[in-house]
Amino acid sequence: MNHTYHDLVNQTFYFPQEGFGLEDNTLLFHGIRLYDLLEKYGTPLKLVYLPRISDQIRKAKNFFDTAIFQLQYTGKYNYTYCTKSCHFRYVLEEVLKNDVHLETSSAFDIDLIWKLHAEGLVPKDKIIVNNGFKNDPYIRRICGMIQSDFTNILPVMDNWEELDKFQQYLGEQPFDIGVRVATEEEPHFEFYTSRLGIRKSEILNFYHEKIASKPNVSLKMLHFFVDTGIKDNVYYWDELRKGIKTYCELKKLCPTLQAINIGGGLPIKNSLGFEYDYGYMILEIVRQIKDACAENRIPEPDIYTEFGKYTVGESGAHFFSVIGQKQQNDNECWYMVDNSLMNTLPDAWGINEHFILLPVNHWDREYKRVNIGGLSCDNSDYYNSEAHSNQVYLPAVEKNEKLYLGFFHSGAYQDALSGYGGIKHCLLPSPKHVLIDKDPEGNLIDWVWANDQDSESMLKILGY
Repeated sequence: MNHTYHDLVNQTFYFPQEGFGLEDNTLLFHGIRLYDLLEKYGTPLKLVYLPRISDQIRKAKNFFDTAIFQLQYTGKYNYTYCTKSCHFRYVLEEVLKNDVHLETSSAFDIDLIWKLHAEGLVPKDKIIVNNGFKNDPYIRRICGMIQSDFTNILPVMDNWEELDKFQQYLGEQPFDIGVRVATEEEPHFEFYTSRLGIRKSEILNFYHEKIASKPNVSLKMLHFFVDTGIKDNVYYWDELRKGIKTYCELKKLCPTLQAINIGGGLPIKNSLGFEYDYGYMILEIVRQIKDACAENRIPEPDIYTEFGKYTVGESGAHFFSVIGQKQQNDNECWYMVDNSLMNTLPDAWGINEHFILLPVNHWDREYKRVNIGGLSCDNSDYYNSEAHSNQVYLPAVEKNEKLYLGFFHSGAYQDALSGYGGIKHCLLPSPKHVLIDKDPEGNLIDWVWANDQDSESMLKILGY
């Protein structure tokens, strides 16, 4: 029987597969020779492969365009990137190459849009959807964009009071809005209804009492979001149908309503065994909207999505070196790595998120079951969950041998949640940050976006 790590992967998954390959017993990521890259830059290392962002956008657009063509759907599809999933400039620059729109979540998000506009990346006719529960600074900044002749600003009303605040600052100036419907949470969740949005039972009253009598306010969009994502299960399809039904009821009262926003939630690959039929799911979503509109004899709306994690998640990876081994009892062997896992991959610690974990080198070695431990002194600084079992299988190496580990598809949210730079648990620094792109001839190029965080910058924040 074969016992190498390569054998284990071949027995468990189809390999090689999209994004992952092997050459000389070392791992390739989108054709990138990772061992050579890590020898060049060292670890810990955060890597972003920029072309993957555009690949994801094109893939989703193609699925929606295909569904619209097959079903002869008369509305348009609008891909919207929600900036909260990753705010870095290089991400927004890559996203905006693909004729997409933007979604914001906070006051400083608007400042980010102004920066992009000043550099010619966001024109004043770009559609910008403003989501979230809006405090006064956020509302003021949105109104400032409307007053500065941005023509497609679309603040989504989250509650009964927000529209009054917008009118306070905008007066009689015409402006467009959306309304968010509060969806019901999954049955096992800690509460029944999302804290965001207006209850379905109040949507029509909200329109009658707050919008219909205001000639300068045009309701353009109905928005809802299913927090668990777009999944082929009874819960998702039930919430989608409820949202579509609410749109149809509201459209009969409101002639200006022309768009339905189904939020985000397309999943990304978090295992080599990941399977998801994007084409079927998107076709069925478009079909259900079309059928409901035909039944209610109303025009088919433009469809908006807000894909964040899907857009940027698969572009990212984090790499560590195994710097020590500890056999703590008969069954538990620990590979200790050169940074904190809970600092750099907070989703794995906070919400039990799975990333694709693979060794970069030594695929020809026998494998063994291990836990992976981070450098901080916290009991929760470990990673031990993969598709195989609660513990992970990795190549067996001697204590003085070099082994690199990669956590893949970690490009969304991790930096924002852990606090990029800033202060980390046990004062462990943020890793070096490297970007990879392709030049005009299609050759891979790499450069350092940010060096390892140094102690001086961290101690300055602390007042030293």
